[in-house]
Amino acid sequence: MGEETKTKLKGHVIILPYPVQGHLNPMIQFAKRLVSKTIKVTIATTTYTASSITTPSLPVEPISDGFDFIPIAIPGFSVDTYSESFKLHGSETLTRVIENHKSTDSPIDCLVYDSFLPWGLEVARSMDVSAAAFFTNNLTVCSVMRKFSNGEFTLPADPSWATFRIRGLPSLSYNELPSFVGRHWSTHPEHGRVLLNQFLNHEDADWLFVNGFEGLETQDCEDGESEAMRATLIGPMIPSAYLDDRIREDRDYGASLLKPRSEECMEWLETKPVQSVVFISFGSFGILFEKQLTEIASALRESDLNFLWVIREAHIAKLPEGFVESTKDRALLVSWCNQLEVLAHESIGCFLTHCGWNSTLEGLSLGVPMVGVPQWSDQMNDAKFVEDVWKVGYRAKEEAGEGIVKSKEVVRCLKGVMEGESSVKIRESSKKWRDLAVKAMSEGGSSDWSINEFIESLMKKH
Repeated sequence: MGEETKTKLKGHVIILPYPVQGHLNPMIQFAKRLVSKTIKVTIATTTYTASSITTPSLPVEPISDGFDFIPIAIPGFSVDTYSESFKLHGSETLTRVIENHKSTDSPIDCLVYDSFLPWGLEVARSMDVSAAAFFTNNLTVCSVMRKFSNGEFTLPADPSWATFRIRGLPSLSYNELPSFVGRHWSTHPEHGRVLLNQFLNHEDADWLFVNGFEGLETQDCEDGESEAMRATLIGPMIPSAYLDDRIREDRDYGASLLKPRSEECMEWLETKPVQSVVFISFGSFGILFEKQLTEIASALRESDLNFLWVIREAHIAKLPEGFVESTKDRALLVSWCNQLEVLAHESIGCFLTHCGWNSTLEGLSLGVPMVGVPQWSDQMNDAKFVEDVWKVGYRAKEEAGEGIVKSKEVVRCLKGVMEGESSVKIRESSKKWRDLAVKAMSEGGSSDWSINEFIESLMKKH
């Protein structure tokens, strides 16, 4: 918490995250930003998630999703069932939390709710507090999904050759769109509905927050007004120590559903030369089909590069025969790690990533070149930006007709990032974007200014 928090608190915000790691991280970080600026913040989250939040300055109020344990372990679990249960029980228990604060000296002024939980707006309105929707995808993905949900964004009979454009944002090909607009809708309709439901009532919220910063995606419009979703950019939401360093000892998110093996990773990295290690992580869900897993492993073996791979125990058993033994002198395999701490280490030369938005922002903010192997959802779009917009790495291309990235393509991308003239240009670009991320979150930067504007709106209530 910053020195300025010794002064009188200016307001009270309650934060409602969706209870998975990739949504907790940016919203908990936003909460810490508010606390550093003398706003009181309470986190309202599910019973089984509450204990994972370890930031002392953030009190936690458990609410119910109707399960009160990790529901994904239930046989026959469905996203639709969970969403309905969380809406029913979460609305009731969150209302009670806000009601209980009414009689205190710090009643709730605003509810900042994860956009995956649009019923948060209904609770806020019923309790007469202001509301802000927090989107954990980037602005382009939000803009595409919003138009798709409204029926404004349609696919032609053969979309494979089409170019899709939203004024004010980079144009996209079919395989760069969020996958639920196209190829994954029929196979994962429940996940698609969660994404589309973000836009049921979002325009009625007082604020729309997106975890990005000025100039990251938006472009000047020469042919009319921008069609990007109107939102306030408040990112990148990563711990302050890696950006402006204005929040004391803020080196991790302060919310972990998994146990990292940080000490082992750091000790191993210390033995490797500067910019010599490829860091591989495909996120907290770690979804890789077995064929793709095999191709990644083959590429790492063929590349002859050092690598640190975050990989589940169950996936290790599916690796090609002899892989672990043949790479043991230049590899470390761990089940989980502190990703920011690893990315910030001087031995890291490349981040091989699924291009989830949090991971992409972390790589960008720390100036680490990336190779994207996207799997689904927003990841295709994020990987496009890595190569074509920011020029900080490559998107590994799938083999035509096979739906997987072959090992030779992964090797090509890794070598392009780690060696030769291309690597020099990529590192220069990576440094440029890192500097812009730091500037956005520093005092007077665009995102810092936007957060201050939000705080001023709360102060008007006092």
